[in-house]
Amino acid sequence: MNGTYLKFYVHENRKHAGILLYEWLLEQAKRLGIHGGTAFRAIAGFGRHGILHEQHFFELAADLTVLVEFIVSEAEAGQLLEIVDREKIRIFYLRMPAEFGVRNADADDVVR
Repeated sequence: MNGTYLKFYVHENRKHAGILLYEWLLEQAKRLGIHGGTAFRAIAGFGRHGILHEQHFFELAADLTVLVEFIVSEAEAGQLLEIVDREKIRIFYLRMPAEFGVRNADADDVVR
């Protein structure tokens, strides 16, 4: 099936509407009926300002990047981005075509 790979990059401590932004994105996707999304915490990285952020054993930096990603239909990607726009959230994202499915699927595997 053809669809969209939608990924958001957020700082782990950034909040929106009183909750962590990555949790807010996942909750919005769930409300739209999107069948899954994942948040991954980075161990190191740098952004447009060139500042390197790393996780160290004895510190909780709370400024590392969290990647929030979805494999969705084009319409679902549009709906989620509309919500982000409506909430006026300034956020870096990636949107690219994707082919997805389940190999050797059984009756329990639902792919739209």
